[in-house]
Amino acid sequence: MAVRLYDTRAQAPRDFVPLDDGNVTMYVCGPTVQSGPHVGHVRAALAFDLLRRWLAHRFGRVTVVRNVTDIDDKVLQNATADEPWWALAYRVEREFQAAYDAVSILPPTYEPRATASIPQMQELIALLIARGHAYAAGGDVYFDVRSWPSYGALTRQDVDAMADDGEADPRGKRDPHDFALWKAAKEGEPDSARWDSPWGPGRPGWHIECSAMSRRYFGGEFDIHGGGLDLRFPHHENELAQSGAAGDAFARYWVHNGLVTVGGQKMSKSLGNFTLAADVLRDRAPRVVRYALAAAHYRSSLDVSDKAFEEAAAALERIDGFRARAERALGAPEPEIPGAFADALDDDLGVPQALAVLHETVRAGNTAFDGGDLDAARGAFSGVSGMMEILGFDEPGSAAPAGGAEGHALATLVEALIAQRAEARADKDWATADRIRDHFAAAGVTLEDTSDGTVWSIDG
Repeated sequence: MAVRLYDTRAQAPRDFVPLDDGNVTMYVCGPTVQSGPHVGHVRAALAFDLLRRWLAHRFGRVTVVRNVTDIDDKVLQNATADEPWWALAYRVEREFQAAYDAVSILPPTYEPRATASIPQMQELIALLIARGHAYAAGGDVYFDVRSWPSYGALTRQDVDAMADDGEADPRGKRDPHDFALWKAAKEGEPDSARWDSPWGPGRPGWHIECSAMSRRYFGGEFDIHGGGLDLRFPHHENELAQSGAAGDAFARYWVHNGLVTVGGQKMSKSLGNFTLAADVLRDRAPRVVRYALAAAHYRSSLDVSDKAFEEAAAALERIDGFRARAERALGAPEPEIPGAFADALDDDLGVPQALAVLHETVRAGNTAFDGGDLDAARGAFSGVSGMMEILGFDEPGSAAPAGGAEGHALATLVEALIAQRAEARADKDWATADRIRDHFAAAGVTLEDTSDGTVWSIDG
């Protein structure tokens, strides 16, 4: 089965065929680092981490560019006398990186900062002016949306029905829908936040950044452009217009992740209903957070709740229990990818369906152990190991498997006693079953009876 992705521009699933089948190219809009990351930011980065991992499995290599917007109106507004804008941006960038690292999001191949790509932005702006799609006005430069007939192609909107661009200062604009490519320096802004340009000192507009940086690293065409659903308009619409007007084919597939919501409303710093990633990670194991944020389909909305994290923790405990049991009995696994799991991820990164395959394999593996079918248990163990690795859940849980000859001997004895206990329970010989459980307790071994079988661990 071919990999299929839902292309926002086409508004339909499409077979994914990269420009180079040995190197998939993906540009993902990164954070504007005016304040620390909330859960929505982590969910967005995780969606593309999962996509990257699967495409790497299918195609061998994925080159990822994820930018950092480190100069912006909001960055300047949040700066203080004690923490200049550039210091704020760097501190917050590190906070984002810490959150990404905690939940095992792979680092991008390249992570350019906007402030390090000013020459490339100016070059692209000059090209747009030369081609008649942009104009200078009083130190600002604006993209002329009326000059580009395809404007609105991504979101399928008519220009006159669109909201005005709120990011652009209205001074000098010919049309309220025109958007800023270059912003003239304003009174009161620090000298460190302005760069010389052919149009006067200033700084870039938000939208030009991604067009210039993707062009810098990928040229005029690349495979996937990713970002949150809230970026489709105006940000991605404007990127597509200015890159197309510059003569670039730009992104071949547009992939957008759904938003994290609180009570059905988008999680947003401007709305004040956000939960900081640092707070969530302080109270929960990082892999539990990763599981909870990955469990819903990447294009769907995800309502964050304590229940979601509790369910994620319980799910991982079941998987870890089987993995510990299998490693004690069988040793190290040979990871494999089950066909049903691959089919799920090939179909627009169907993580919920893939997780269903994972849990069914765990159940089947425990059943195989209970029935003494070690070959079937070994096959399940290989599948679970491969799936956990692809999903980024491959860190062992709290039930660490015993190792070496001693561990194998202990596992053999424990499994034999568990089998005796199961037989006693089946015969309704509750006294014998309870006595065996008491022996385990006295030895510091905890038993947990689950729907997938009995899991044991050594008390820490």
